[in-house]
Amino acid sequence: MVSNEARTVIQRAKQLYEQYRQSLEVEHRNRFVAIEPESGEYFLGDSFDDAVQAARSQHPSRLSHTIHIGHDAAFHIGLMER
Repeated sequence: MVSNEARTVIQRAKQLYEQYRQSLEVEHRNRFVAIEPESGEYFLGDSFDDAVQAARSQHPSRLSHTIHIGHDAAFHIGLMER
């Protein structure tokens, strides 16, 4: 279950991502971005964990939302047919 606070963070972060989308997808496609919506700051990483840690180091008591740049989902889970 997702808390109301988390839903608000996700919604605001997605709105901010739309503002940053063009430059992020051109310059940082396939990387991860953690968006801290209270400040509007974003933090890049080559992995999900790198982006989250960068956001936490600057804003340890705030929630952020992490997006895989240029993808519909942060992770793909499943089997690939060969």
